Amino acid sequence: MAAQAGKDMLLKISDGAPTPTFVTVAGLRARTISLNARTIDATDSDSAGRWRELLAGAGVRSAAVSGAGVFRDAASDAQVRQSFFDQSARTWRLVIPDFGQLEGPFLVAALEYAGQHDGEVAFALSLASAGAVTFTAI
Repeated sequence: MAAQAGKDMLLKISDGAPTPTFVTVAGLRARTISLNARTIDATDSDSAGRWRELLAGAGVRSAAVSGAGVFRDAASDAQVRQSFFDQSARTWRLVIPDFGQLEGPFLVAALEYAGQHDGEVAFALSLASAGAVTFTAI
């Protein structure tokens, strides 16, 4: 994968319809996607050399997304805000150029607004996966 501009990584929220339309969350200046897998330790007294053994495929997988920026689009602002207040899992699409896209249900775990008297209002959000996340190569 060649170097990519960070601005090309997109975070999109669905409109919640049965055949969803995705809206790009506008104004994001920074985005982070973390994929995690919890491990299960299966080490016992018969483990070779007393080295730790992990139980393959048994851990819990999760995805976490964070982003920060300025709201520039009323449609995406409203959908993110409504998703937070509803605390319902919405389908989100995370597009990583020359890598692929992740899609699945996420909850808005945190939504913060901040601003200085001589600057713009900024926001930060954190998403937590709430079900199976799929990966599609692009």
